Amino acid sequence: MKSRPILYIKSGCPWCDDALAYFSRHDVPLDIRDVRTDSEAMKRMREISGQSLTPTFEYDDFMVADFSVNEFETALNKRPEIREKLGIS
Repeated sequence: MKSRPILYIKSGCPWCDDALAYFSRHDVPLDIRDVRTDSEAMKRMREISGQSLTPTFEYDDFMVADFSVNEFETALNKRPEIREKLGIS
């Protein structure tokens, strides 16, 4: 991977906890940004997604906003090259 994927989270968010567990299970290294404590991260997340809900995932030109793990998998299935780059089989 040329850069680490960014996962925008809010601490205490159950969907964020699920996403973190998912990426951990798949050994995907992340740049984790808590938008409650990092105003620049919140600004960037709003720029790329048009909303303020978490979790939001950003990697290259692939972005999934306000997702459950199942929704993330659905989006990832549409982008097999991203799945391969992330090493998620």
